[in-house]
Amino acid sequence: MGGQAKSKKKNKPRRKEHHSNRGDSRKSCMELVTRTAISCPTTDSEQRGLSVQERMKVKMQEKAKKKTAEKYTTEQLLEKTEECIDNFNFEMAQMFCQRALDIEPTNLKILDMLGNVCAELGNVEKAKQAFLKAVELSPEEGHSKYMYLGQIHTGVEAVQYFSKGIEVMLNTLEERTHSAEGAAAASDHDAELTGKDVSVAFCSVAEIFFTDLCMEEGAADKCKEAIERALQYDPDNPEAMQLMASYLFSIENIQEGSVFQEGREFLMRSVALWLPGQRSRAEPCGQEEDEDDEEHQQSGIPPYESRITTAKLLVEAEEYETASEVLEGLLEEDDEVVQVWYLLGWACYLQVEKSEEPDTFKDSARTYLTKAKKLYMKLGCDDAAMLEHTQQLLGELGPGDSAADSGEEDLPLENIGDDFVESSDDEDAMEH
Repeated sequence: MGGQAKSKKKNKPRRKEHHSNRGDSRKSCMELVTRTAISCPTTDSEQRGLSVQERMKVKMQEKAKKKTAEKYTTEQLLEKTEECIDNFNFEMAQMFCQRALDIEPTNLKILDMLGNVCAELGNVEKAKQAFLKAVELSPEEGHSKYMYLGQIHTGVEAVQYFSKGIEVMLNTLEERTHSAEGAAAASDHDAELTGKDVSVAFCSVAEIFFTDLCMEEGAADKCKEAIERALQYDPDNPEAMQLMASYLFSIENIQEGSVFQEGREFLMRSVALWLPGQRSRAEPCGQEEDEDDEEHQQSGIPPYESRITTAKLLVEAEEYETASEVLEGLLEEDDEVVQVWYLLGWACYLQVEKSEEPDTFKDSARTYLTKAKKLYMKLGCDDAAMLEHTQQLLGELGPGDSAADSGEEDLPLENIGDDFVESSDDEDAMEH
């Protein structure tokens, strides 16, 4: 007690000195901050280049992290993570998930969740490290990590990751079939595994042989084999059907008959699964679509880019009406994609000679292609081949009376958005 009293007594003059001299006070405080910061361990190499204040902030964050880890259980942190994911708050989800991983660094569920959250945030490297750690800890369990690793790699590496993921999935399905115990022991993620997941993975492999590895020896055969396996595990997978159509269209001398027709059939079956117009034609007359069917159809609509590919194939198959339906649906979602306007113009151009009303298709082709060209310039696209073909087609179509009268070619680029809106309104008025 005496020692403490003596210490207090000693400190009194210093406090008076500090109050009488603010400059010395600031200096003394900075020395205290510096000593505190220097005493902080800098185990992380990233901290070494930080300022004193930044190092102190890192230390405070580490303290908060430790306190959070002591306060909450892993289960509670994962519940908060899932809640944030449901609310699309991926930043907070990453924070809670990282805290859970600090407590259990080898928990596969947490690693998988963290990898997916980081992928949503666009942090590819952190997601990759999480999934690679999961692969290291459990190479024969959980297929999703292999699917993600396959997506961020190319060529042979991508095929290897996808193939390993397929192997894990098939083993899981086999265990579930032959052993109730094996099914019960499956992870939560694998418990939802279906043949559709296997089909999607085989489609990913086929796409790589279509693109990155198309020049490899035997690529065509491996591509076809992957598509056939995809259809084996999900005969109603529109992506697999479309890939089969692409494969058949790519075979040499397809115009000889049967192969081209087979490709067209696969393509139309694919489109009928999600395109409203085709779906209604395929259903028996008088059959009404209930809410569940409509919801299922909406969930089965392919991504935007995939539907652009569908439109290209439909134009190649000379299914112009269906191609236009697909492209018009894309415009409703986003009317600033040059390729969509270009394809609409190209589809109309190809119908000029075959139609009984060639002038109608000429006018439509000219309108779509003009918009494609103006939007191309506005957005600064870099597809020189598409621009060249667009200009070539416009040259062949000529200016046209309506375009010359309206001065459409001379509209400034900044008015292009208004031009699209006005055009859409005019078309709606004509329909009504």
